[in-house]
Amino acid sequence: MKINNKGIIFVISAPSGAGKTTICEHLLKNLNNLKMSISHTTRKPRTGEKNGVNYYFINKAKFKEMIEKGDFIEWAEVYGNLYGTSKKMINDLLNSGNDILLDIDIQGAKNIKKIYKKSVLIFILPPSIEELKRRLQNRNEEPEIIQKRLNKVADEINEYKFYDYLVINDDFEEALKKVMCIIQSERLKIKRVSKNFIKNFLQ
Repeated sequence: MKINNKGIIFVISAPSGAGKTTICEHLLKNLNNLKMSISHTTRKPRTGEKNGVNYYFINKAKFKEMIEKGDFIEWAEVYGNLYGTSKKMINDLLNSGNDILLDIDIQGAKNIKKIYKKSVLIFILPPSIEELKRRLQNRNEEPEIIQKRLNKVADEINEYKFYDYLVINDDFEEALKKVMCIIQSERLKIKRVSKNFIKNFLQ
């Protein structure tokens, strides 16, 4: 039984290679009433990615048109590619009572927090910089992109204090359990309990 009518926004951010995308995929499989907000991007799909599942892949002209129309709650340019979160998708999911999962960068997380004050921000870190480098080097990306990501790591990690929770992804199963516990705990907070739930319960 759901005790809050309004959905909760959960934002997960991490340096590239920390494993946030895999964590998000497992959260969606294991938790009820949790829906992914699918971002729009101008970058090309990676191997195995599908349009409308991982991202909405669009060209820059279409993206800029959406900016002008005010379709994005937040958007950013990352390594030459544009990423944006749909205002309509967020509001539709919230109004349906679903909790929302956002896999976005730190800049996007800050923008979401400004608009949705009660959103919950979770920061994922790898066990070490060395492990992060190893994971990045195993990815199917251009060497210059990998180097840009590595150069940005220190700045990204220093933003952890802006978040509500910090989870170290050393052991994947343990990290996943911790993030699931965070989500379940937030759902049970008294401040989120619907007044209608208590009224109906007492009747």
